[in-house]
Amino acid sequence: MDHSEWWQTYMDRWSAMPFHDLIAAAAILGTALLLGLIAARLACRYVLPALAPKHASGIASRLAPLTRAGVTALVLTAFLGIGGMGPAADLLLAAGLGIAVAALVYGICRLLGVGSGPGILIATTALFIVLASRLGGLAPLLEGLDGASIRIGARRISLLDIVNTVGLSLLLFVAARALLRWALRWIGQVSLLDAAQRVLFQKLAQIAVVTVAIFLGIDLLGIDLTALAVFSGAFGLAVGFGLQKTLGNLIAGLILLLDRSIKPGDVIAVGDTFGWVNKIGVRAVSVLTRDGKEHLIPNELLMTEQVENWSFSSRDVRVHVGFRVSFDCDLRLAQRLAVDAASISPRVLKEPAPVCWIKAFGDNGVEFDLRIWIDSPESGVGNVTSDVFFRIWDLFKEHGVTMPVPQRDLRFRTPLVEQVTTSDPQRPDVPDPTG
Repeated sequence: MDHSEWWQTYMDRWSAMPFHDLIAAAAILGTALLLGLIAARLACRYVLPALAPKHASGIASRLAPLTRAGVTALVLTAFLGIGGMGPAADLLLAAGLGIAVAALVYGICRLLGVGSGPGILIATTALFIVLASRLGGLAPLLEGLDGASIRIGARRISLLDIVNTVGLSLLLFVAARALLRWALRWIGQVSLLDAAQRVLFQKLAQIAVVTVAIFLGIDLLGIDLTALAVFSGAFGLAVGFGLQKTLGNLIAGLILLLDRSIKPGDVIAVGDTFGWVNKIGVRAVSVLTRDGKEHLIPNELLMTEQVENWSFSSRDVRVHVGFRVSFDCDLRLAQRLAVDAASISPRVLKEPAPVCWIKAFGDNGVEFDLRIWIDSPESGVGNVTSDVFFRIWDLFKEHGVTMPVPQRDLRFRTPLVEQVTTSDPQRPDVPDPTG
C-alpha cells in the first residue's frame, strides 16, 4: 500500500467515526488558543523588553491579552477554508473566532480609553458580525434587519437603521476619543509652549474634534436638517438667551488663556478666596486653597472682578511682619536682631535682603515693620511669618529685648454730694432755703 492509499484509508476511517468533525473543530480551537498563549508569552518575555525596556512592565499587562486574542483569531481565520465539516463544527469554529475577535476589539477599546459598557457593546457587535459572516454571510442578516421596520409619518425606520446609527456613533466616539487623546498627549509634550498655551490648544483641539465628529456623523447617517430650517432661528435665539452665561464663561476662559493673565499654577486672590490655580476649565477656574478646599470660580467673574495675581510677572512676593518693642530697649539692636531672624529662615530670600523699619511710636511701644521676600507663595504665607516670629522671640529673649505689655491707667473720682433744694420734714438738720 502506497502513501496515498494509506492516507485515504485513514481519512475514510476518521470520517466514519461519530462526531469526527466536532473533534476536529475542538482540536483546531485548542491549537489556536495554545498558539495564542505561546505568542503572548514570547512577546511579553522577549519582544517587548527589546523594543521598550523602560516600559515593559507596564505594557505587558495590556499587550498579553491583545496578542493572545489576535493570534487566536488569525489561526482560526486560516482554517476557515476547510470543508467537509458539519454545521455543528462550523458553528463551533465560528463561535471561537467570534469570541477571539470580540476579545481583541474589547482590549483595543479599553486601550483607547473607552468605558467598559461601550466596549462590551462594540465587542458584542463584532461577535455577531463574525458569526453572521461565517455562517452564511451578512446579506441574510442585513435583509432580516431591514425587513423589521415601522413607519413614523413619511419616514420608515428599520432595525438596520438603528444598528447603523448605534454602530456609527460608537465608531465615531471611539475614533474621536483616540484622536483627542493623541492630540492632548502631543500638545502636552511640546516644549515650545508654556502651561497656559498648552491648555489653550488642548481646549481648541477638544472643540475641533467634537465638532468634526458631530458633523461627520450627521453626514454619514444622512440626517436631513433642512426640515429644521424654520425652527433654527427661534432655536438659536432661545439657546443664545439660555446659554449666554455658559458661552460667556467659555469665551472668557479662552481669553484668559490667550492673554496669559491667569495660568495653571498661578497664585491668585479673588475676594476672600486665596490659592493657586489648579485647572482652567470650560466654565470655571479651579482654585485650590491651603485648606484643601477647591473653589470653582466662573471664568466671566475673573474677567470682570479685580483679581490679585501674586505670580503674574514674578513669583517673588513681599511679606510684612509687624512687631513692637518697649521704649526703654535698644531700638537699633532690635532692628538688627529682627533682620537676623528673617535671614536665617529657610524660605526667606537672600536677595532682596530683609529690611526692618520703624513704623510708628505707638501708645504702648515702638512699632517695627519687617519686610521679607519669598518665591513660593503657593506653599503658604502664614508658616513663614510664624517661623520668623519664633526666631525673633528667641533672639529677643537671648539679648534682653522686651516687648511691651498693654497698660491702662484708671482714675477714680468721688462724686459731689447732691444739694437738696426742697425741705425734708424727716431731716430737720437740712435748712429750708426758702426761709
